[in-house]
Amino acid sequence: MKFGVVVFPGSNCDADCLHAIKTVTGQPVDYIWHKSGSVDGYDCIVLPGGFSYGDYLRCGAVARFSPVMSPVIEFARRGGLVLGICNGFQVLTEAGLLPGALHRNKNLSFLCHDTYLRVENDISPFTSLASRGSVIKVPIAHGEGNYFADSDTVRRLEENNQVVFRYCDYNGEITQGVNPNGSVNNIAGICNEQGNVLGMMPHPERCAEEILGNIDGQLIFKSLLETWQRRCG
Repeated sequence: MKFGVVVFPGSNCDADCLHAIKTVTGQPVDYIWHKSGSVDGYDCIVLPGGFSYGDYLRCGAVARFSPVMSPVIEFARRGGLVLGICNGFQVLTEAGLLPGALHRNKNLSFLCHDTYLRVENDISPFTSLASRGSVIKVPIAHGEGNYFADSDTVRRLEENNQVVFRYCDYNGEITQGVNPNGSVNNIAGICNEQGNVLGMMPHPERCAEEILGNIDGQLIFKSLLETWQRRCG
C-alpha cells in the first residue's frame, strides 16, 4: 500500500503524518507537492494539518484551488481513500468532498489538548479495527474546529452513518460539557456517503507511538492498511 501526504504552503503536520504512517504501517509513503498535477500510483492520500496558505480568506479556502486538488478530487470520486486531518478536514469541506463547514471555536480561542472520541462507525475503512462505541484518546490543536451544517445535512449524516467520531468523556458519554469547540452533535469526524473520504479535527498522527505516551491514533492507520489488504485479497 502506498500513501501520499500532500504538502501545502503552511502545512505543519506533514512530517508528523509521514513519520506516523511509515512507523505504524511499514508501508511506503511520499510527500506530494501542492503543485503536482497527479496522484497516480497512490492508494491513500492524506491532507495534513497546519495553516495552508496562512488560512487566508478562511481555513482551507485557498488550498482547495491548489493544482493537486483536482486529481485528489477525481481520486476520491473513483473510490480512492482520502484522509483529511484538522486543516485537511477543512480543505475537504471547501473542496466539496465532505458536507458542512468548520467555524471558529465556540470560545474563539485556539485549543490544544487531549480529547476522547467515541467511534460511531466501525465499518468505515478508517475504523475497521475498532468496535462501535469504543473510546480513543486523540489530541486536538485548532482554532476553527467547530463543525457546522444545516439541519437537513446533519440529519442525513446521522441517518447514513457518516458520523465516524464524536467528542465524548472517558466513559463514552456524549455531553456538551466535553464538546471542546461547539461542533453540532459533538461531531469530531465524518465520512462521505461512499465511506472512502474521512475528515477529522483531532490528530491521530500525534498519538501513534509509545514514546508519545499514547498509541490510540494507530487505529486509523492500521485500519486503512487492513482495509487495503482485504480489498487486494
